[in-house]
Amino acid sequence: MGRSFTSKDIEDLAADIGRDVYIDVAKWHLFLSDAHLHTVLAEKLAVLIEDDDISDDTVQTVLKSILIPLGGGKKELFLIDLVPVQAQVALMDILEEYQ
Repeated sequence: MGRSFTSKDIEDLAADIGRDVYIDVAKWHLFLSDAHLHTVLAEKLAVLIEDDDISDDTVQTVLKSILIPLGGGKKELFLIDLVPVQAQVALMDILEEYQ
């Protein structure tokens, strides 16, 4: 079993994710903290870290599980469809540090 996360650990993880991971919309980088997506992602990923289950596949599964409403909810896309490869690499780097 991996490390055990406290509320403070999740807040720290969320802050790191929010600062370094972004979605790309028309070549604009919207960081997850600005989009208010960093905390929900950190909470889901903390479970994987606790279970020592961080891999590209498991992280992509989490990114595929989060729906993002667009256009006032007229459309929804999965987070994985909005996070470019470079930002996914940054996310994996952050998670490896926490592991």
